[in-house]
Amino acid sequence: MSAAAFDKIARSYLKDPAVSTGRMFGSEGLKINGKVFAMVVKGDLVVKLPAERCSSLVEKGHARPFDPGHGRLMKEWVAVPPSRARDWRRLANEAHAFVGSG
Repeated sequence: MSAAAFDKIARSYLKDPAVSTGRMFGSEGLKINGKVFAMVVKGDLVVKLPAERCSSLVEKGHARPFDPGHGRLMKEWVAVPPSRARDWRRLANEAHAFVGSG
């Protein structure tokens, strides 16, 4: 389910010439202007958002801090489980705007 949900989101973004695909943390992700903003890692949607927004999502139980596998949590990245797939598009939109503005 997670791959299909992400693929649907990815197809809509890839209509934008500023969006491409690329690898980060060993996963294929969506990039805006060369920087990854969303990807699926181990079935979770992983998005880059402001640190405060990430903390809020974690505190609400909607996401967990993202660890790319080297024991160091990434403060501007969260992992959103498939059980919250209804939020994936909205969070991908937030990540797209956040990364695209920088």
